[in-house]
Amino acid sequence: MVYTILQPGRPDGLNRVGGCALAVMAKAPRPGKVKTRLSPPLTLAQTAALNICFLMDTTENIAAVCAQRPGSAAGLISYTPVGDEGLFDGILPASFELIAQRGDAFGERLLAAAEDILSCGFESVCLIDSDSPTVPAEAFQQAIAELARPGDRIVLGPSDDGGYYLIGLKQAHPEPFERITWSTGVVFEETCERVREAGIELVLLPTWYDVDDAATLEVLLGELLGGTPPPFASLSGYSAPHTREFLIELGSSDELLAQPEARS
Repeated sequence: MVYTILQPGRPDGLNRVGGCALAVMAKAPRPGKVKTRLSPPLTLAQTAALNICFLMDTTENIAAVCAQRPGSAAGLISYTPVGDEGLFDGILPASFELIAQRGDAFGERLLAAAEDILSCGFESVCLIDSDSPTVPAEAFQQAIAELARPGDRIVLGPSDDGGYYLIGLKQAHPEPFERITWSTGVVFEETCERVREAGIELVLLPTWYDVDDAATLEVLLGELLGGTPPPFASLSGYSAPHTREFLIELGSSDELLAQPEARS
């Protein structure tokens, strides 16, 4: 399946005008380029396959949320690098569309994604990470509802590692992406500070988690294979069937996490 690629500043007058864009920030799933911090315990081929499962589960979860709110939300992939968009073919729901990322530093790319998606005619945008396949559907639903209320605000979904799995905006405010120590445990704290300094209302979603190393992979294994929710969870996580099936195929959690090294 080939997906539509949106062009910034060119709303088409149909479903892409109005509503909230739920945009997953994603690298094209090429081995050696995605989820490399999970190798070891996984091989690079396995990390790429797991990344595809994460994308499939996250986008199917979002597509189901959007289907419950016709016309009020739509799913997108904000992707990089340009030229690798074909690697998403067949792994996303039919309703999804693509839009290219631009910019160098991470904060620049987030701000540019917000600017470009809003310029396509959406009233609001949620930028969502591709590392959290079990985010509860209720978190996405809450983000859409909060951004639909009158008045300006920013919605933030904190991760338990000090980052965030979602940021939602009605305007492309630069402040949440400035003076942030990216890829550290203070990203969420500093983002909250920037939002409050700018005098913008801040709404927090339930805490969830990213899967980006062996320790958080163990949390995921416990949730999906052991029936053990994360200790901070206030909602039931999404079932993530593609990820769960892949983990079962890899073997038990003890076997998986016991691998001393990975081979590409």
